[in-house]
Amino acid sequence: MRCPAKFVWLILWTVCVAEDCREPPPRKETEIVSGSWTEQTYPEGTQATYKCRPGYRTLGSIVMVCKDGKWVSLHPSRICRKKPCGHPGDTSFGSFHLAVGTQFEYGAKVVYTCDEGYQMLGEINFRECDTNGWTNNIPLCEVVKCLPVTEPENGRIVSGALEPDQEYTYGQVVQFQCNAGYSLDGPKQIHCSAGGVWSGDKPKCVEITCDPPHIPNGFYTPESNRYRTGDRITYHCKEGFYPEIQGNVARCTGNHWSPAPRCTLKPCSRPVIKHGRLYYDYSGYFPANVGQYFYYYCDHNFVTPSRRSGDYLTCKRNGWSAEVPCLRQCIFDYLEHGHNSYSAKKYLQGETVRVQCYPGYSLPDNQDTLLCTENGWSPPPKCILVKTCAKSDIEIENGFFSENIFTYPLNKQTQYKCKPGYVTADGATSGLITCLQSGWSARPVCIKSCDAPVPENARIKSDGTWFKLNDTVDYECQQGFESRNGDTAGSIVCGEDGWSDKPACYERECITPGIKSYLDAEPKHNKFKVGGVLKFHCRERRVMLGADSVQCYHFGWSPNLPTCKAGQVKSCAPPPQLLNGEVKETQKGEYQHSEVVEYVCNPRFLMKGSHKIQCVDGEWTTLPVCIEEERTCGDIPDLDHGYVRHSAPPYHHGDSVEFGCNASFSLVGPRSITCISGKWTQLPQCFATDKLKKCKASKIFASEGNLLDKTEFDHNTNQSYKCRGKSESKYSVCINGVWDPRVSCKEVVYN
Repeated sequence: MRCPAKFVWLILWTVCVAEDCREPPPRKETEIVSGSWTEQTYPEGTQATYKCRPGYRTLGSIVMVCKDGKWVSLHPSRICRKKPCGHPGDTSFGSFHLAVGTQFEYGAKVVYTCDEGYQMLGEINFRECDTNGWTNNIPLCEVVKCLPVTEPENGRIVSGALEPDQEYTYGQVVQFQCNAGYSLDGPKQIHCSAGGVWSGDKPKCVEITCDPPHIPNGFYTPESNRYRTGDRITYHCKEGFYPEIQGNVARCTGNHWSPAPRCTLKPCSRPVIKHGRLYYDYSGYFPANVGQYFYYYCDHNFVTPSRRSGDYLTCKRNGWSAEVPCLRQCIFDYLEHGHNSYSAKKYLQGETVRVQCYPGYSLPDNQDTLLCTENGWSPPPKCILVKTCAKSDIEIENGFFSENIFTYPLNKQTQYKCKPGYVTADGATSGLITCLQSGWSARPVCIKSCDAPVPENARIKSDGTWFKLNDTVDYECQQGFESRNGDTAGSIVCGEDGWSDKPACYERECITPGIKSYLDAEPKHNKFKVGGVLKFHCRERRVMLGADSVQCYHFGWSPNLPTCKAGQVKSCAPPPQLLNGEVKETQKGEYQHSEVVEYVCNPRFLMKGSHKIQCVDGEWTTLPVCIEEERTCGDIPDLDHGYVRHSAPPYHHGDSVEFGCNASFSLVGPRSITCISGKWTQLPQCFATDKLKKCKASKIFASEGNLLDKTEFDHNTNQSYKCRGKSESKYSVCINGVWDPRVSCKEVVYN
């Protein structure tokens, strides 16, 4: 059978003709197809070119071609990747961590926190990487301050005192002390804590008192419910009892009685008779009963209290009848260099005799009385030549004697005081000198002095509490402050009239700069605080050359003020090459006025200067510099319940290491940390998986047209949702019970 030629040709055509694509090029998450694609089918070989969505970039073109009825990528490895934003910038007295994302790239979010004792200026504490780089300015941290502290009633501040209305900064310590007769009720010292409040309440000074004493077998006078410091009581014991120590007076001293008033029963054991003995042994009679008595006699030169050689000791309820059974007997019959009596006289131990020395002589220490002691006369009956020191022998420059005496005996010590504004060599307001055999012990010295200065918004570079005449003290202003002359440091000199100046610094301000013609500025102030912003616009449809706003910094205005140009502005050639860096996006052949180009540094290089340059009337603004970061990071910090994946030192700037968690633990936070200028970024945490909190479903999931029947989501769940009137989806991840970023359909507007 032969087939017709027409039929054979139809079969061959069907086999050889390629198949068309029956739908337009596919939509992609990070790319947008160029051109209009409204046809139902597209022939074999049709090409579709894609461009990256905002926030993404690629090297080369992304092209898909229709082949065998399907769209196939010409270069499968070419994809759009997130644009990097570079380092977001450090803040003084603070740090930051990646809250969204794991790299400094499009979509990432860093949150700043201040160090302990510092608080953030303003409410914005984050920066986000968008299509134009990092949003917001770098947050600033200022030191926390506490309210002024006043002295407690009946007390004073002994350390750390400032002016009555002056605030204290974080870490400063104030110490308290009460006046005599009062004690602290509360902390001895308080410090300004990180929360801006004092670590404790100011203490009170309460009067020191004693409770009424409890004296078993005794009573006391006067009676009262409360006794002040220094008050005395006299107590008496019942019959058969006696005061535990000699005397029956107790004094209130610091919440207790001294000596403690007690009444004790005294037994009569065998008596110990110093300088005497019992007449017989009486060995079997002790301890003796009350009422028993025994005969004793005294040694040579000693007698009984009744001045006899022997007497009786009687056991009484409070002990033996004679406390000192044998007393010394002293005979006074001669005084060397003094007036003598015509007959010898006898004196009992404890008795005194008054004597008179010849002129120019005296008993030791200028005494005029001899005391009969257990060892004889004290001092010995001998008058010695008197050595005296006179006030007229010494002159105190800028000082004076505080006593109304003109001559001083040997070894007598006296006090001298310095005039106000003067101190002794050791910084005291008074000193002591002694009358010695060679004269006064030392020449009193009073030198001009100045108390430690009290700075205002400055720090004194000295730990001294006082300073001599012509001493110089240096000080430096706190950050953001300067002197009236615009200096950040200075010095003062101790002079005859005190300090040459007050070490005071004042908050820096920026004077409104001279505004050129055709340029308007808002707001209209004469001065601006640090952080203030001045915005500009041109009049008469002129074109602005430069930034449209400047900010007041510690060093002045930055950047330079713009100018207004009439007529056409020039375009710019391609941006210059950056050594050890490159332009982030694909370069063009020509850039229009005000267009911005962003640079990034190569790995292990830090950027100094703005990471963006701008085309201004045909010229590019200043190019940044990429400097090699020589500082490396130390050992990788330990992660509890976790481990490090594949790492080896040294760790240079920009190097990252990745973490994982042990079995039954889950990672919370960034999966990796990065070495930035010699310091590691914030470490993640490993939580027990069964302890991780779930996130509750947001009302937005159900109210904005999102179909959802779940009420809880597990940790690390990535949930998408759409807001009413919006076509694009938003994403949030459940992190240990908290959605990150926060689920919201509100537009956030930043001033």
